[in-house]
Amino acid sequence: MPCGPYIPDFLTPAVDGGNADLRQGVDRVLSTPRSRLRREFTLLAESEARTLPLRGPGPETRVRPFAAEQLARGDAAALRALGGLLTAYDAAFVAPYRPWIDAAVASDVAWRSRELAVGGVRALLETFRPMARWSPPVLEVTYPVERDLHLAGRGLLLVPSYFCWRKPITLFDGALLPVLVYPVEKPVQPPAAASDASLARLLGPTRAALLYEVALRGCATTSELALAVGCSLPNTCQQLAILREAGLAACRKEGRCVLHHPTPLGCRLLETAGAGSVEAPLPMPRPATVPP
Repeated sequence: MPCGPYIPDFLTPAVDGGNADLRQGVDRVLSTPRSRLRREFTLLAESEARTLPLRGPGPETRVRPFAAEQLARGDAAALRALGGLLTAYDAAFVAPYRPWIDAAVASDVAWRSRELAVGGVRALLETFRPMARWSPPVLEVTYPVERDLHLAGRGLLLVPSYFCWRKPITLFDGALLPVLVYPVEKPVQPPAAASDASLARLLGPTRAALLYEVALRGCATTSELALAVGCSLPNTCQQLAILREAGLAACRKEGRCVLHHPTPLGCRLLETAGAGSVEAPLPMPRPATVPP
């Protein structure tokens, strides 16, 4: 993909929320109708013609899209090759960093979901400052190009992305499902990898109850958790630190509060603990889930 103002929409198909996986996304890409492939590759060629050639150490060159003519025709061999490259790229460059990605997205969703639950849609949209500003009835977004997107009653799907940088983006085709893909905060350090020793430290009613409560709420302050499990604030802080060391919980600073949320590993451990391997004074709730 050349660097430019246009990216074909068929490369980022809509998928079914939490049930989505790479295979489903690749299948959606490869099943794009030929008429849409022709239309979007025509737009790509027009966009490329308007951009300046890329300069390298040698003569001026222009980056050509992968098998553009073959893909525009819906050539089966080119589509299979594209699917193989997407899968190989994920295995080499995305999968090894999945813990970073999952932790960053989970933190963002937990924080914004809390704001939505407490303060409604206005509070949720306020979390997007300065990259977006809610001026009813218009959401003004810092965007790479000048454009208007009219929802026409369809709603707006907010999509946190680890791979979106600096500014939010949306699909080019206004007839598609309206989405706003926005960058999530990247962690400075990877989430801690749980070890047998650190997990063993979790076996106790207080820490189990805290983990259950964090997962139930999705996002909670230290004071809220201390009150929920009946512990002193210092003891709650100590137990939450152990949960973070084990990679089962994470936190983010928001104003004067520290918000805690479960990691994907913490949620998986809770599902296993439901069989009775961890005793806790509270019944095990299902971790809260929200749309992406």
